[in-house]
Amino acid sequence: MGNCNGLPSTGNHVRPLYDSGGGPFGGSINVQPDPSPQQFSANHASSAASTTPPVGRVLGRPMEDVRSTYIFGDELGRGQFGIIYLVTHKETKQQFACKTIAKRKLINHEDIEDVRREVQIMYHLTGHRNVVELKGAYEDQNSVNLIMELCGGGELFDRIIAKGHFSERKAANLCRQIVMMVHYCHSMGLMHRDLKPENFLFLNKDDDSPLKATDFGLSVFFKPGDVFKDLVGSAYYVAPEVLRRHYGPEADIWSAGVILYVLLSGVPPFHGETEQSIFDSILRGNIDFSSDPWPSIASSAKDLVRKMLRDDPKARLSAFEVLNHPWMREDGDASDKPLDIAVLTRMKQFSAMNKLKKVALKVIAENLSEEEIIGLKEMFKSMDTDNSGTITFEELKAGLPKLGTKLSESEVRQLMEAADVDGNGTIDYIEFITATMHMNKMEREEHLYTAFQYFDEDNSGFITMEELEQALRKYNMGDEKTIKDIILEVDTDRDGRINYDEFVAMMRKGSPEFVSIRRRK
Repeated sequence: MGNCNGLPSTGNHVRPLYDSGGGPFGGSINVQPDPSPQQFSANHASSAASTTPPVGRVLGRPMEDVRSTYIFGDELGRGQFGIIYLVTHKETKQQFACKTIAKRKLINHEDIEDVRREVQIMYHLTGHRNVVELKGAYEDQNSVNLIMELCGGGELFDRIIAKGHFSERKAANLCRQIVMMVHYCHSMGLMHRDLKPENFLFLNKDDDSPLKATDFGLSVFFKPGDVFKDLVGSAYYVAPEVLRRHYGPEADIWSAGVILYVLLSGVPPFHGETEQSIFDSILRGNIDFSSDPWPSIASSAKDLVRKMLRDDPKARLSAFEVLNHPWMREDGDASDKPLDIAVLTRMKQFSAMNKLKKVALKVIAENLSEEEIIGLKEMFKSMDTDNSGTITFEELKAGLPKLGTKLSESEVRQLMEAADVDGNGTIDYIEFITATMHMNKMEREEHLYTAFQYFDEDNSGFITMEELEQALRKYNMGDEKTIKDIILEVDTDRDGRINYDEFVAMMRKGSPEFVSIRRRK
């Protein structure tokens, strides 16, 4: 559901829209709208005997106005469904984060179930030192509001970069907190499914501040032996068995292992120019321990990373075994010697580039109309001419021009292959939504151009260093050197500024934000 609080998230999880019941269009959902403010008042006035407010359709409890208890302040961040606000309790003056989810964006039964499950999971886990605490959940006629403890210490990587020095022992301490949270989740029958650095925030700015997991929007309950098939997660951190669509809680250990690799080296172990090349790299499983700084890192650290990143999930360490590894233990053999400064530099670039894309994606997301999302269902129906619930290559080739999409036959075939996740030669509704939401939201020229214009404030056709610095400063996204490094990477013609073609190339290069994924069979 996006970050709980902290820097902006931008709709990282692609949630396909579909009806439940018997197939893509086999069932219908009768969701009654909540009463309007006028109706709400009238309902109260009309029945002096009954003081019970109407029950909300999402949480299934009497509706309550969160603003009668909390004063809303600045926006802290946003996700696909929710906006995070700083709120202050009117009586105690204590500050919290409030995740406000607009109910108009909960289009179908599944979206509603996702919110219910997230609330249930957060209540289930509240009390653990490394989980953000849910203080209360409110629903009114327009939104669901989750009041959570405020994590004011910043994101995981930002804290490391700001410190300017970092050691194996510190990496072990941070990873231990992540794996303690994973162990707690697994022991409670819960799989997280989207572990990544952005989902961990420090509670406060103290050196010994606990690290808090903040996003359980993709988490699910499981029983021993359960097998999951839906493709979820974020590209750099997703386990190979998730890509193979046959996985269990061991996938969380893989993701934690990727985070540990990044903590020690500043770069992810599996990367590529495109989402598919990232996935191919994960499936090949070749881990680089020869490049700097690995030769100077303890062999026991490398041993732990290898055992967390074993391709076979059954051979992978459990959370309990990770916590008892000699390098990971509190009294373990992780060195306190500072890591090479190059690690921090690489981590800074990796983190800042992702955030630059997030700002651009936030602009794109804010400019999407409801019709663009809801219209995908009609698009599918118009192409599925034989009402089979699937689209063939011929139906796709015939249907795209009717929608004003000009693609060559080879491009249509590429789209077909990208969308046909199960490889059966046809695209079902879920596959279509996943591919077209991706294509519609991120790839369409006008959306990318809108994002470009956000940075290009003087409409010169270029993003200058000053404009980039101004945009990034709003989100505390880096010092002058980081901004120069970004321009150096993106500015391929070396004229000291970013033109539109360079911006588009950056947005499409190895884009993890495009593939924080949720696809179902």
